[in-house]
Amino acid sequence: MRERTKLEKQISNVKKLAQGLDDSLELIALGESEDDNDIIKDAENELSALKVKAEKLQLTALLSDEADDCEAYLDVNSGAGGTEACDWASMLLRMYTRWAEQHGYKVQLLNKSDGEEAGIKSATIKIEGEQAYGWLKSENGVHRLVRISPFDSNAKRHTSFASVSVAPVIDDSIDVDIDEKDLKMDTYRSSGAGGQHVNTTDSAVRITHRPSGIIVACQNERSQHKNRAQAMDMLRARLYERELQRRADEKNAAHGEKTDIGWGHQIRSYVLQPYQMIKDLRTSVENTNAQAVLDGDIDGFLEASLASKVDSAK
Repeated sequence: MRERTKLEKQISNVKKLAQGLDDSLELIALGESEDDNDIIKDAENELSALKVKAEKLQLTALLSDEADDCEAYLDVNSGAGGTEACDWASMLLRMYTRWAEQHGYKVQLLNKSDGEEAGIKSATIKIEGEQAYGWLKSENGVHRLVRISPFDSNAKRHTSFASVSVAPVIDDSIDVDIDEKDLKMDTYRSSGAGGQHVNTTDSAVRITHRPSGIIVACQNERSQHKNRAQAMDMLRARLYERELQRRADEKNAAHGEKTDIGWGHQIRSYVLQPYQMIKDLRTSVENTNAQAVLDGDIDGFLEASLASKVDSAK
């Protein structure tokens, strides 16, 4: 039913575009026959609006990979740099949370490790909604911040790094084989708010998958059993995303393409001082309104990543 609803919506959008195009062309013909420039101008404005809608639909149509319709797990991890890096990681977490909320997605915090003085060392959120993974999958990589640190009494510029990792939330229709012997499970007490029970029992769960080195953790549930089940879902998602990336790398290699989207690769630079400039290092898209970007306005970067697929396919 979800698939049917999605297809019906896509077909409806195309039909609306086609009808809008026909209506505009008829209005232009009418305006020319009656020598009415106002009618022609209105119709041309409508055509311009239809062009923008068509471009957005073209981008949405690119979300056709097998996991693009899925919801998403998004991890943010601070890099080297102590308090400054932890603060940068918290800024990124807020940016993605704001973006998700602005697009009608539901955000659930699954795990968070606070920094010693400020910010976060790491956090995992689940973004629930259609095509969340498809839109965010290009955000995998290292994000670099340059600013005058509020934690430096000498007011010097600091460069900080944080890593972002995105994986699809998969259902039972996708089989990921995990051997229990390959897992190491640790339990610990949850941090932060949550009530007396959460803070006095070892309900939080951390699972390490030894062959891959992938580590997942969950602490948002009161029950250790529920946290373990959620952590296993996260591990399945990470392993599946790893397989998708492996296939993508093989495909790019077969076509002689070089891929530079990876966990350890710097994908975007956020400069706040001495000037303001957010620049994507893969698509060269820039935005001088840094505050808007940090408040969740990242659609331009996401759309450019998808548009690059159109250009490469031509």
